[in-house]
Amino acid sequence: MFCRLLLGVCFLFIGSLQAAETLSYSRDIQPIFTQHCVACHACYDAACQLNLGSAEGAQRGASKATVYNGGRTEAQATTRLFVDAHGAAAWQRKGFTSVLDQQGSQAALLGRMLELGHQQPFAANSKLPAQLAIGISRANQCPLPQEFAEFARKNPQVGMPFAVTGLNEEDYQTLQTWLKQGAPVDQQALQASAAETQQIATWEAFMNAPGAREALVSRWLYEHLFLAHLHFTGGEPGHFFQMVRSRTPSGKPVDIIATRQPNDDPGTEFYYRLLPVQGVIVYKTHITYGLSAAKLERIKQLFFATDWQTDEVPGYGLLRRANPFETFAAIPAQARYQFMLDDGEYFVRTFIRGPVCRGQIATDVIRDNFWAVFQDPKHDLYVTDPEYRDKAKALLAMPGQLDSIGDLVGIWRTYRDKRNEYEALRMQRYAEAPAPSWSHIWAGNDNALLSVFRQHDSASVRKGLIGEVPQTLWWLDFPLLERSYYQLVVNFDVFGNVSHQAQTRLYFDLIRNGAEVNFLRLMPAGSRQGYLDDWYQSGGKLKMWMSYQGIDVETPTALQLPTADPKRSFVEALLTRYGSLNARPDPINRCSGAHCYRPEVDVQLQRAEQSLSRLTGKPAGGLKVIEQLPEATLLRVEASDGKREVYSLLRNRAHTNVAFILGEERRYQPALDTLTIYPGVLSSYPNFIFNVQVEQVAEFVAAMEQARDAPAFAQLVERWGIRRTHPEFWRYFHDMSAYIQQTEPLEAGVLDMNRYENL
Repeated sequence: MFCRLLLGVCFLFIGSLQAAETLSYSRDIQPIFTQHCVACHACYDAACQLNLGSAEGAQRGASKATVYNGGRTEAQATTRLFVDAHGAAAWQRKGFTSVLDQQGSQAALLGRMLELGHQQPFAANSKLPAQLAIGISRANQCPLPQEFAEFARKNPQVGMPFAVTGLNEEDYQTLQTWLKQGAPVDQQALQASAAETQQIATWEAFMNAPGAREALVSRWLYEHLFLAHLHFTGGEPGHFFQMVRSRTPSGKPVDIIATRQPNDDPGTEFYYRLLPVQGVIVYKTHITYGLSAAKLERIKQLFFATDWQTDEVPGYGLLRRANPFETFAAIPAQARYQFMLDDGEYFVRTFIRGPVCRGQIATDVIRDNFWAVFQDPKHDLYVTDPEYRDKAKALLAMPGQLDSIGDLVGIWRTYRDKRNEYEALRMQRYAEAPAPSWSHIWAGNDNALLSVFRQHDSASVRKGLIGEVPQTLWWLDFPLLERSYYQLVVNFDVFGNVSHQAQTRLYFDLIRNGAEVNFLRLMPAGSRQGYLDDWYQSGGKLKMWMSYQGIDVETPTALQLPTADPKRSFVEALLTRYGSLNARPDPINRCSGAHCYRPEVDVQLQRAEQSLSRLTGKPAGGLKVIEQLPEATLLRVEASDGKREVYSLLRNRAHTNVAFILGEERRYQPALDTLTIYPGVLSSYPNFIFNVQVEQVAEFVAAMEQARDAPAFAQLVERWGIRRTHPEFWRYFHDMSAYIQQTEPLEAGVLDMNRYENL
């Protein structure tokens, strides 16, 4: 009792000192938000759109409007932080409510939410009450100040931080004192260094160079880089930049032209500008792209080495947005495709991981794990054959520009038929071309081989071939890659209505099918239908008949593959041929001998990885614990020297097919689910964390093998699990980001805990 009393006196003393001195937002407040709040309050899926990654977001406040709404009939006004309004008053005119202002005699809304959470702590490392809804599907309640008392009475356990270990006394008192002081904010915008400023000037001069050719190339480059977090060679750690269109030229403050889409008309006079990315970097939206003198020379060589000409830059509008192949037809296709290939991981990441934060609308169109390779430009007929290109480009238009609900079916049929006409033309011309050989698969750099993992409504991309041989592979050519990018990145409107989102999802289904069918051209002709039938089981066969173009089952491949399991033989040859291109030896998942571990790690971790390998390559029908695991689990292994390694345990859900927009749960094949275990953080959204001492990994694995039902799994969680209520939850959770900082510093950012489960 005496200790508790003494502790209270200490915090009262600290509080009195803070009250005497005005707190600094940047020094005292943002670090607390970053530690305890940003993991839920960032991006479009922040609860109540309350973004606490910056002073601008904190001052903007909260809104009852939900960004993610797959059923809305009308497009919603955009509410992009730092873009669509500036300052608290401007955001309040758009319907946002302050969470920082005191309401008469009532404390600020944020303070009341913090107080509610502080009054209702959870027992240490306990499972949350079953009636407490968590996760992304829970109702977005967002009480207004005058509604808060009734809200708190009905929901006593939903204070902040929500459903997780609360703030310590010092942080709680700091925030409450700051709010009582009027929540003063000292704006400290990130500024470019001298070296970065010089490089910005060089790139802005290039992007705004006079001439029709130059303007067309700059427009294409902007549309492909607007999403990137750009970084400079020799730049400051943690400094990233974004490319925008501004009303003002270089040397003057940026005045962003806030068009809805990056290929909307910006007006008659505008300039491409680079400005610093503000606020806390969060991993889910952090898709990086490097700029340097060498990259600029590469771009000049690609786009301006040949003497192509254009008299004018095309205008903007619906048709231009729908078909970039016609809009940018004057730019050599070789240059456009090679630019994307040079950084293939970035471009696939933009539409697979993407910044939309909740992608179930799109991700249920892809399987839970697959590999992607690219068609070499020298063997891509769209690049090499002008006659074919002229016939094909008009058929490559994409839907989503018109969002009429009444004519959704008619719009969709028009674009589906165009796509299938293109596929028929493509199949005919490739049947007449030389049969595909190994030289037809691009091997230009370490972006050539990519692994994709999907976890429900999010997904991740990594260079190299990770995991067991997947059920499907994609072989992307230029039209497939460019359409994926435009359909899911440039033209996708997260604020759009149900018609727009449905058209986007349905057309990407055709793109996925095209990439799979293109891969089948590498397989022996007699094996193709069998693979296709396996990928499109049950209702998938109906979808093949209704929506997809038939496949070529006659034209031979030049690859000399055995007729027995040619896909596996292809993968084995791919790993051998492309080993120098970061093909990723993966002894944990693809163990080819007795040693199922990485040879470069110490003996303790070798033994741990040897044990972990026992969990891979086994379907859930035999390894029952898979049915209990969420889709993205992180395993933190602590070594005796204080160091740690982090592994991702990814549950790969099996499906009869992924061809339909609804009813995914009816297409699951849970007995066929498998685990991929790989060093590193392979998800933006951890679903759970286990912390295991290295000498206990074998015991942990044995417990996983024996956990055949929920009670047995609960015991495993009780011993090694880090629940949301764990006293050191935030230390373990943010250590995952620290791991990324140590292993891939350019990619580091705060992870999202909106999908952290109540195991």
